[in-house]
Amino acid sequence: MFIKDNKIRERKKIRVRKKVFGTAERPRLSVFRSLNNIYAQLIDDTKGITLAAASSLSKEISGEIKTIKGKVQKGKLVGKLLAQKAAEKGIKTVVFDRSGYAYHGRVKAVAEGAREGGLQF
Repeated sequence: MFIKDNKIRERKKIRVRKKVFGTAERPRLSVFRSLNNIYAQLIDDTKGITLAAASSLSKEISGEIKTIKGKVQKGKLVGKLLAQKAAEKGIKTVVFDRSGYAYHGRVKAVAEGAREGGLQF
């Protein structure tokens, strides 16, 4: 069942990536979730480089992560951290790439945390 679901997600990801493209002025905010952690990064697709990245394993928020219960709250914290790193680099607007995941739960929490941190979608 898991393999079939992952293939479906990969097809959705490819379909979305045909339309979503990040530039230096408006990078792509890509989200990846594993079973226990969540990762987010800002990508400039014209140069093929990552401008900023954050995850639930980041050292900057490791103390706060330990006190938080629930993966959704951790996702929100990761979004805020990414928005903070983006602000340091002068990035204000992004294009959201959910990587084939449904806009629900942890993926939605990362987006909301990034918005609260000051990023505009």
